[in-house]
Amino acid sequence: MSNTPMAASPLTRAVLEIDEYVSGLGWDQPARLFALVDTARLRAEQPSLAARLGLGDEPETTGLTPIEQDEVETGKPLDEFLATIAWPGTVAGCALSVERLMLPPSAEAQVPQHLDEAALAKWVAGHPERQEVRMTVAVLRDGARESALRLRAKDSPTEVLTGSDLVPGLAEALAATFEE
Repeated sequence: MSNTPMAASPLTRAVLEIDEYVSGLGWDQPARLFALVDTARLRAEQPSLAARLGLGDEPETTGLTPIEQDEVETGKPLDEFLATIAWPGTVAGCALSVERLMLPPSAEAQVPQHLDEAALAKWVAGHPERQEVRMTVAVLRDGARESALRLRAKDSPTEVLTGSDLVPGLAEALAATFEE
């Protein structure tokens, strides 16, 4: 992809490619789930699919190709949905892109106690310091993790924050989809 640094690891490149793809769809999108497959293996084992995905004969041998899955169920909490996922052995990893509201750490002390999940979500949505964020989190079977965060207020490819432990809870939930 155009804004993906070639020096980055294959997992970082995949996360940034997904972030760029979802960014092109605009905001207020549903969660999107992706399988990550080894690009060289995909070319060798499924050349027609590789061709449909635009994977030419580039010399890169360590890449990961994101393949978007069916729509994420919206009527079920995300953690419950992820608990129903199992991947075949050909899938090297997975990624999820999801939008959420977040508050800065300075607002944590203001959170009212004893709110249920719905009331807390409503309180956060009404907070003047809330920010909309798109989180793209990926994990590999071997335990590697990567994340990309994009704030709606700074919606630019040059303003995307990456790191392996930015959204640890979501990374754990995705890693659990590979447990036997």
